[in-house]
This record gives sequence, C-alpha cells and structure tokens, in this order.
Amino acid sequence: MSDILTYKKGDGVVAITLNDGKVNALSSAMWDALNEAFDIAEEANAIVTVSGRPGQFSAGFDLREMSNSPQDAIALVTRGSKMARRILSFPRPVIAASTGHCIAMGAFFMLACDYRIGVKGPYRIGLNETMIGLTMHHFGIELARYRLPSNYFNRCVINAEIVSPETAVTAGFYDTIVGPEQIDGALKKTVEGFGALNKEAFRSTKLKSRSAVLALLDDCIERDQRVQN
Repeated sequence: MSDILTYKKGDGVVAITLNDGKVNALSSAMWDALNEAFDIAEEANAIVTVSGRPGQFSAGFDLREMSNSPQDAIALVTRGSKMARRILSFPRPVIAASTGHCIAMGAFFMLACDYRIGVKGPYRIGLNETMIGLTMHHFGIELARYRLPSNYFNRCVINAEIVSPETAVTAGFYDTIVGPEQIDGALKKTVEGFGALNKEAFRSTKLKSRSAVLALLDDCIERDQRVQN
C-alpha cells in the first residue's frame, strides 16, 4: 500500500481506492501502486474494483511529471497505455466506480474497464487533450474508437467535448450512474453479478473478442514510443 492508493483483498475481490488527497494524478508512483495491486489480484484470481475518492476519480496524467522532459512525457503515456491494455486483457472482471470528475487518462482508464459505474453530480467526464494543446496519442484514439459510439467519437476525441455523468452513459464512458449514496451498493451488486460468471468462459471470451483490438493497441504503443506527432 502507499499514501496515494490502498487496496483490500477478500472474498475473491481486490478493491483498489485511488486517493492522493488531490486530483488522483496518474504519476509513475500511481502506476507502480496500481500494477502491484493488479499483480496481487491476478495471483489470487480475483475480481478487481477501482474507485476514486468522493468527488474525484482522476484528472489524468501528472502534468508536472510530464513537463520534466519529452522523454518523461512519453514514458508516462506509455505506462498509462500499458495499464489500460492490461485491464482490457485482464483474466478477471475489472469494475470501475467513477466517484466524481474523470478526465483525460482517467477517462481512458474507464474505457478500458469491463463495467463502469458513474456517480450523479456536477462532474466533468471526457478527453480534454486537444483543449489543452496535446495531440492525442495513437493508443488513445484507437481505445476511444473501440469503446465510444461513432456519433460521440469525433465530439469527444477531436472536439474535446466534456460531458455530464448522464451524458457519459450515452457517450460510452460509463455503463450506468447512481446517486452518491448508492455507489457502494451498486458496486457490490455488480461484483456479485460478475462473480456468477464462469471464470474460464469469461477469460476466454474476453480475450477472443478483443484479440484484434489488442493487437492494434500493441502496435499503437510501439508507434507512440517512437514518435509523438
């Protein structure tokens, strides 16, 4: 455990909570902690849940770390892509509870998960890269193309349209939204539903259905490491 992420293991579930006390910036330290928690879940063959703190899931990459150098920026983006790729191919269900704002890499994290629960409130969800002067990386474009409906792809990826939790369901970032007081119950119910699935059938179907996009995303990671255009 660390001071930015905690996890609990029990009853076939590893429950991860992101909480850096601020915006849950996705830094190298956060990726280290997340990978450690996922290693434990994979070894235990456990379902994974990932939540933020009240009002904030994640504002995306740690921009201070990215600004250190172009090499640091590429390295951090690569780590985010590899984490999203790991979630997409993880053998057990990965369920996310977006507890508030969910921006940039935070939203990509949502797009990688098997089931996404959002919380109602005055929260912002979306991909703001072109709004803040960043060209979207190949991995992000293809992950968004895979998970977002075509009528929202241009709006969210190119136009950087930021949406409400309600619209985030229609746009493809979330599968459902609930009130803040209902998030724990909804997460528990979702875990129970996934727990009823046959483990091997779930794993095999998940990998088989995503084989083409996983191959494409692997190529994207390589291209993003070579050139950032």
